[in-house]
Amino acid sequence: MPKTSRVFLQCIAAFALTFCFFTAIAQTNKKHFNVIAFYTGRNDQAHISFMHEAHKWFSEMGKKYNFTYDSTKDWSNMNAKFLAKYQAVVFLDTRVEDPIQRKAFEEYMKNGGGWLGFHFAAFALTPSDFNADWDWYHNEFLGSGQYVSNTWRPVSAYLRVEDHNHPATKGLPDIIKASPSEWYRWEKDLRKNPDIKILLSVDSSSFPLGTGPKPHEIWHSGYYPIVWTNKNYKMVYFNFGHNDIDYEHHTNKELSHTFPNPDQEKLIMNSLIWVATGKKVD
Repeated sequence: MPKTSRVFLQCIAAFALTFCFFTAIAQTNKKHFNVIAFYTGRNDQAHISFMHEAHKWFSEMGKKYNFTYDSTKDWSNMNAKFLAKYQAVVFLDTRVEDPIQRKAFEEYMKNGGGWLGFHFAAFALTPSDFNADWDWYHNEFLGSGQYVSNTWRPVSAYLRVEDHNHPATKGLPDIIKASPSEWYRWEKDLRKNPDIKILLSVDSSSFPLGTGPKPHEIWHSGYYPIVWTNKNYKMVYFNFGHNDIDYEHHTNKELSHTFPNPDQEKLIMNSLIWVATGKKVD
């Protein structure tokens, strides 16, 4: 082959590689999104333990999946101007309390924002420090109403995937083993709410679930939703997020962790990418 032809072909190849490289970057950047996690980080060491784990994990996933992860315990940031920078909001342990801030979050969600909530973020009980005084959030958005009871101690559970067609459950097996957590029971039957789509529930192979010592802290049967979405919003709630802690010996030593868990992590990342970049699913 003449030298000029080889040079020409080399130039074409180099151009093609350069074009593909920048095209890949453009495609990656197109999917880039920003996440803000709100947290309180007080009172229950089990929730604090999960919070620290989640900060580290989301930061690592941001590098892998090309999103920016920020976090704040300043709930006054729950306003339209601040939220406009983010495609997804995460509640790691608690909920917003101020009425004006609550309205800002409601408007953010109604205008197409994304949300993930973990464990205690859905808790409400009257009387308590977290009264059931936010009707839109607990009864319409989450649909669960008040907290009723929980298992104890934190233990792993086998979770059954209820809907393999939802973006959040893409690629998951029929049954996943969740990391140890305290599992909640709710006031309202989510199966009767047409706006709620249950994504995962406790599989019967998990029973008995919990170790007690109180009998009511061990579940022997029943139907318990663990992960669900509201079809009117881009949101997913996960009931896990409570690590096991050595309270008895007053060491606050972590006895279990939420991460790593490949299937559970896939579920969270599927959900995050969907709420941040996808469309509502009927």
